[in-house]
Amino acid sequence: MTLVAILGLLLVAVAIAFGFVAVAEPRVRRSEKLGLIDVYSYAQPVESELAVAPARKTLDGLAAQIGDFLAERVSSLREEEIQKRLIAAGYFKLGARRFLGYRVMLTLALPLVVMWLLILADASAAGVVVFALVAAAVGWVAPGYLLGHKARMRLQEVDYGMPELIDLLVVILEAGVGFTAALRIAATRIGGPLGEELRLTIQEQNLGLSMLEALQNWMARCDTPAVSTFVRSMIQGERLGISIGQILRNLALEMRKRRRAAAEERAHKAAIKILFPLALLIFPAMFVIVLGPAMYRIVDVLSGS
Repeated sequence: MTLVAILGLLLVAVAIAFGFVAVAEPRVRRSEKLGLIDVYSYAQPVESELAVAPARKTLDGLAAQIGDFLAERVSSLREEEIQKRLIAAGYFKLGARRFLGYRVMLTLALPLVVMWLLILADASAAGVVVFALVAAAVGWVAPGYLLGHKARMRLQEVDYGMPELIDLLVVILEAGVGFTAALRIAATRIGGPLGEELRLTIQEQNLGLSMLEALQNWMARCDTPAVSTFVRSMIQGERLGISIGQILRNLALEMRKRRRAAAEERAHKAAIKILFPLALLIFPAMFVIVLGPAMYRIVDVLSGS
């Protein structure tokens, strides 16, 4: 009965929180509009207010308020680092404070769901408490881990596509097109994360930044070896007056050598990585199949004697 009472109190607290959000809805909308100023974005179809579900708007508002509350009172949350990882993962319209709010909401909601399921299954009180604590830890750690993993995967895709981008730029430049126009043409031909970053760079240049400043912002968003080498080479070539076409040819050759070296490194690591599956999964099954009949025969002979 004690656990049921605790669960009831938690559900009442959640209901009170949702009621508070409903009362503060105008303030939430105003803060969301102001928060859009600090969020990166590029040309995409804009969602109408009718297309956004009311439940989603309510959750966004609650997450934003929780994130604002934490950011104002906890200085160790590293808001700038979280925003950088969100941008690296491709979440241009999701602010760091809203992400923190959703993280806290998941940390609170997941233990409630686990407790409810365990109470329905007639689990012991100790088991309910232990699993609730584990669920709370998973709810807090999992979003950060998944965000970091997606950011790394996206940056790897950007890095992997750089040689093809440089080859395309060389062809366009040799046709007599300027570098800025060549980058615009390449942005329409390339898809995926690299295409998104190129289009964002072009839009920043359209908003008044110089191309070198837009490229430096790209390097800040995607801190990978290929992007850093490309941007620094373009800046150096622009300042020293060196032929950009020759720089790009050398860059393409260097990046392909780097990609080949990375592939060889992964191939050398494969032998070590496969050792643990062999030792834990394949070898025991092989020993059972090979030595099982012999061991059965030995036991049978010894027991018969």
